[in-house]
Amino acid sequence: MRSARTPKEPMAVTSSLNSIHISPRTPKTPRPNNMGDDEDDVELTLLNEDERVRSARNFLDDESSVSEAEHDMKPTISAKDRRGMVLLCVLYLLQGIPLGLALGSVPFLLKEHLSYSQLATFALSSYPYSLKLLWSPIVDSIFFKSFGRRKSWIVPMQIIVGSLMMYISFNVKRLMEDPAHNVIELTTVFTMLVTFSATQDIAVDGWALTLLSHDCLSYASTCQTIGLNTGFFASFTVFLAFNSEAFAAKWGVPHLTLAGYLRFWSIVCFVVTLWLIIFKKEDKEPANDADMSIKGVYRTIWTICQLRHVQLLVVVHLFAKVGFAANDAATGLKLVEKGFKREDLAIVVLIDFPFQIMGGWLAAKWSRGDRPLRPWIYAFWPRLVFALIAAFIVYFFPKPPIPMSFFVLLIIHTVLSSFASTVQFVGISAFHTRVSDPLIGGTYMTLLNTFTNMGGTWPKWFVLKGIDLFSVATCEVPQAAVHIKATECVSDHGKAACKDIGGKCVTHTDGYYTVTIICLAFGLIFLVAFIIPTARKLQRLPTSVWRVKMS
Repeated sequence: MRSARTPKEPMAVTSSLNSIHISPRTPKTPRPNNMGDDEDDVELTLLNEDERVRSARNFLDDESSVSEAEHDMKPTISAKDRRGMVLLCVLYLLQGIPLGLALGSVPFLLKEHLSYSQLATFALSSYPYSLKLLWSPIVDSIFFKSFGRRKSWIVPMQIIVGSLMMYISFNVKRLMEDPAHNVIELTTVFTMLVTFSATQDIAVDGWALTLLSHDCLSYASTCQTIGLNTGFFASFTVFLAFNSEAFAAKWGVPHLTLAGYLRFWSIVCFVVTLWLIIFKKEDKEPANDADMSIKGVYRTIWTICQLRHVQLLVVVHLFAKVGFAANDAATGLKLVEKGFKREDLAIVVLIDFPFQIMGGWLAAKWSRGDRPLRPWIYAFWPRLVFALIAAFIVYFFPKPPIPMSFFVLLIIHTVLSSFASTVQFVGISAFHTRVSDPLIGGTYMTLLNTFTNMGGTWPKWFVLKGIDLFSVATCEVPQAAVHIKATECVSDHGKAACKDIGGKCVTHTDGYYTVTIICLAFGLIFLVAFIIPTARKLQRLPTSVWRVKMS
């Protein structure tokens, strides 16, 4: 294990525009600054009137031919870039498997046994994915040079993740039989799983900046979308469908247990890691005199955070997702609570999956122009509208069996809502890839992605807690005038007490709707007043102002 050497008196400073060379699309002849525009005037005065006109016409013809030639050139993807994209998709897939379990299927399995407050405790297991910036400098600075800067972390992290999934598979029955008494252990185990997956993500993000050519960097976010979404949905919807005994009996497919699913992906993780060790050689990065020690990278992070435009982007990220936080965190759980079957949910999302992939590809293309944040900004409006529609869907959800017309409405809503979400995810990821400095790629990408993830993570705990806080429910016992204090039938203790006396909890005020209104109101105001003008300002900045140099 090595750490890059530390030069004498290192200092991280913001680079000037002149310190980074950016090749223009159309070659232009430089001229000394002290001559100004007088040089052209002198040259033209040596020609007579006809010669000047002819010279100007020839110059315009040359410019036009160059422009037409550039227009006719179509970007091609090399075989090396295609192989790199496949590898990135696979690595992000392995990252999406544990995330789909921790953020998706396991909360659904626990919903029948835990209150929203207890689910909020389990939701803490997703926080490491949003806090990986804290240890990303270690990943960027310490590595085995002979083995590869990124492989030095990807390989051990995937081995640990595979081992943890194997461990959980052998203990899942004990943990899930009585989850109310094992919430802490479940949270701890899945927190570890997400932590090591997040560490793998730091290395993969950094590798993406050098694994793909400069012209294909915008497709790194597409690979992330395809890989993460495939892994997430495999662990969320596909698993929930095959884990349902009703679904297995209806379609004649084997019943899939959580233990069996974890063992399968544990083996896949080991196989891919073995292939990386034996067959994939990481290209050596060019030598440089930058301070890549742990201390130096942390200092660079501080320098980046001091940039005014980075601070504006951080504020945008931290509050951008509040508007649809209630929809993302609780709508699915509310639908299941209303009687929506897990196998029906799986069918809806399986139909939605191809549209997610298409949305990721289109967003990558839309983000390649001079306004890379445009698709990200536009997608805010449909996401807010769909969050409001989701609340109406929950409110008017019919008693099972669900009519086909309502089921079709759910499919259309899910497809359109997910499409908008994917466009936002890929759009902002493409922007991060575009402005990140490859020298500290893992750390720079992680810095920007951390605040994006944190913006979607931190509201979740407050949303789930707020649902219980604003809910009003009483315990009603048939043929008896017995009532328990309203809040007692919201907490886990109150529900258990009501069940012990043969009662039934009746909700009079559902806190889900109150939290949804609060989130939507804040999201709309913040979007119009801050996000839109700030994002338009940030995307007009040249790439060079986002770079730092370490000397």
